[in-house]
Amino acid sequence: MVKKVFKKINEIHQKFWKVAAPVTVVVVLLSAYGLWYVGTHETTDDAYIEGDVIVISPKVSGHVDKVYIKDNMQVKAKDPLCDIDGRDYQVRLNLAKAELSAASSELGQAGQDAKRYQKLLDTKDISQQQYDKALLRWHTAQAQVEAAQARLSQAQLNVSYTKIGAPASGVITRKSIEPGVFVQEGQVLLAIVLPERWVIANLKETQMTHIRPGLKVSIHIDAYPGVVFHGHVDSLQQGTGSRFSLLPSENATGNFIKVVQRVPVKIVFDDPIDVQEPLALGMSVVPTIELK
Repeated sequence: MVKKVFKKINEIHQKFWKVAAPVTVVVVLLSAYGLWYVGTHETTDDAYIEGDVIVISPKVSGHVDKVYIKDNMQVKAKDPLCDIDGRDYQVRLNLAKAELSAASSELGQAGQDAKRYQKLLDTKDISQQQYDKALLRWHTAQAQVEAAQARLSQAQLNVSYTKIGAPASGVITRKSIEPGVFVQEGQVLLAIVLPERWVIANLKETQMTHIRPGLKVSIHIDAYPGVVFHGHVDSLQQGTGSRFSLLPSENATGNFIKVVQRVPVKIVFDDPIDVQEPLALGMSVVPTIELK
C-alpha cells in the first residue's frame, strides 16, 4: 500500500515538473529580458507633440474689412489673411504728402533767400544779424522737410499694415476675426501652426544619467496605436521644467520638500511625417530611448 502511494506521488511529481520546468524557463528568460530592457532603455508617458506657432496681431487698429481665411485652412507664406479698413490711414498718407510738398517749397524759398542774403552781406548791404536770421530759416526748413519725410514714411507703413499676410506657410488655428469687427493694435487675431513637429519628453532627473544627443528613439503616439515612429534625441534643456515655470519654487523658505524634477528632452523625427497621420500639437506620446 505504501509503495503504491509513493509511486502515485512520484508520477504526480514527474507530471508537475514536465509542466513547471518550461514555465520556469520562460519566466526566467522574461525576467532576464526585462532587466536587460530596463537597463538599456528609458521611457516616459509625460511627453507631447510640439511645434512652432506664430501669433498674428495687427500693427494698427481699425475695423476688419475683409477676411480671406478659415479655421484649419492651409496657407502659404505671403498669402493674404485679412484687411483692415485703411481709408483713415490713406487720408493721413495724403496729408503727409501735402505737408512734405509744402515743407519742400519752404526749403527751396529759404535756400534762395539765404543765397541772396549772402551776396548782400558780402556787399555790406545788410547786417550780420539779418543774414543769420535767413540762415536760421533755411536750417529750420531743412528740419521741417526731414520731419515731414518721417511722417510720410510712417503713414506709408500704416497703410501697408492694413493688409495682413501670412509670414510663413502653415495651418490657420484659433481664428477670432470676422468682417466688421474692430481690432486693436497688438490684439491676437489668429495663429499659424508651422509644419515642423518634434517631441518634448519630460524625463525624471534620475533617468538623465545616460541621456545624450543622438540616441535613437522609438516613438509611440496614442492617436495611432500600433504605429512606430523613429527619431533621435536632439537636445536637452539646460534646466528643469519647474525652474522655467511661471512661478518657480523658492527652496530657501525653510519649507523644502524634495520632489523629483523633470528635464525636458527634445526628440526630432527621422522620417517625414505622413500626411495620413497628422500630428496635432499637444498629442500624447510615449517615447522609448535606446541607451548606448
